[in-house]
Amino acid sequence: MPELPEVETVRRGLQPVMEGALIEAVELRRPDLRFPFPHDFTTRLEGRRIVALGRRAKYLLVHLDTADVVLCHLGMSGSFRVDRDGDEASPGTFHHARAKAGKHDHAVFHLATADGGKRRVVYNDPRRFGFMLLHAEGTLDSHPLLSGLGVEPTGNVLDGMLLSDLLRGRRAPLKTVLMDQRLIAGLGNIYVCEALWRARLSPKRSADTVAGKSGTSVRSRRLAEAIRAVIADAIAAGGSSLRDYVQADGSLGYFQHTFNVYDREGEPCRREGCKGTIRRTVQAGRSTFHCSSCQR
Repeated sequence: MPELPEVETVRRGLQPVMEGALIEAVELRRPDLRFPFPHDFTTRLEGRRIVALGRRAKYLLVHLDTADVVLCHLGMSGSFRVDRDGDEASPGTFHHARAKAGKHDHAVFHLATADGGKRRVVYNDPRRFGFMLLHAEGTLDSHPLLSGLGVEPTGNVLDGMLLSDLLRGRRAPLKTVLMDQRLIAGLGNIYVCEALWRARLSPKRSADTVAGKSGTSVRSRRLAEAIRAVIADAIAAGGSSLRDYVQADGSLGYFQHTFNVYDREGEPCRREGCKGTIRRTVQAGRSTFHCSSCQR
């Protein structure tokens, strides 16, 4: 499933085309994805202008001039592509390949862009686990899908003090707790594995042991810095589960080639001086990759 940096990469790829564009027509080629499309979806979008393209955790937010917001989730196989005069560009070609077969094109947005051009933004989703909903801007934070989300793992809000507060008293394994979207929003499996390696912390240790008894701790500060850094590095590279994504400026996203632990079972640890081997275990139904030699 796409994680936060992948969704942010998609947002940045769509932003130059969609922001300021007029939605001339919307084609829905089926009545539903994971959920049914709102019954008035096309009528509330057609003739409206897109004023901003945002993101909250793993959700893409399309803000309209009517103060409506389209709430999008890519699910497990969803992707957008931009068509112009027969040319196609996909903002985000994922490590697990995204389909382009026309039979999976479920929604098409016909746009008159801010620069006077014409574009089609096509949503393709073979497994149909993605969705698009509508909600009023003024009450967006109270939407059931957003209201319970935790802090974003970007910027300086997530620091050692806050992380200590979030982890204190939680006896479950550290990795399992970090995956809880009610605590840290958008932090997924790949990034938890990579951040724990950077912070030299075992995914199996009790989450409470990272928190200080009161205030911050060395471990919580180290982990908060690692989380912010790995997310920032992945966004800068175009997303860590992206396959050689060509960004708007023509550069390629190769962050997946810098994985230190994720998907490297049986390979040597990349930490200087460590002679350990990357292991794979399963926690809460998800693969965990770590080095038991240097992660304690």
